[in-house]
Parts: sequence; C-alpha cells; structure tokens
Amino acid sequence: MTKDNLIDALVKKTGASKTQAAECLTVLLDEITKSLSRGEEVVLTGFGKFKIAQRKEREGRNPKTGETIKIAAKKAPVFKAGSILKDAVK
Repeated sequence: MTKDNLIDALVKKTGASKTQAAECLTVLLDEITKSLSRGEEVVLTGFGKFKIAQRKEREGRNPKTGETIKIAAKKAPVFKAGSILKDAVK
C-alpha cells in the first residue's frame, strides 16, 4: 500500500476531499517524524509504538575487500506492533 492508496481509503471512509485527506495524512506523518526527532515515543494504542533506538558502534566487513571496518553508532527509528495489529495479521 502506498501513500496514495491510504489517501484514497481516507476519502472513501470519511467522505473528505482528496486534498483534505492528503493534508491530514501529511500532518500525521510530519507530527510522528517531529516527535521522533525530539526523542519522544509515539504510541498508537493497539496499533503500535514508534521510538528511537540507539545503535552501538560495531565492527563490520567491507564486502568488496573483506577488510574489517567500524560502523559508527547511530540513532534509528523502530516500530513495535501492538496487540490489535498482531492479531489482525495472524
């Protein structure tokens, strides 16, 4: 499913215009992104939780040369599915 598919689903379910649905989805995604960039968790009860995980520095291999390299520590977004989502997927 793409962003356009989500917008079309919003239009069908709510009766809103395509422009309004696109704006709502964009605002939702922007707010999730802003919260994560501030280090906050985003919890959508039953659906899941978005948070930032701190990845430690680690060793890796250059696949071209086989040389050992250091992979820098970094922050990465993580999503953990909630119980309702897990049950729906089963």
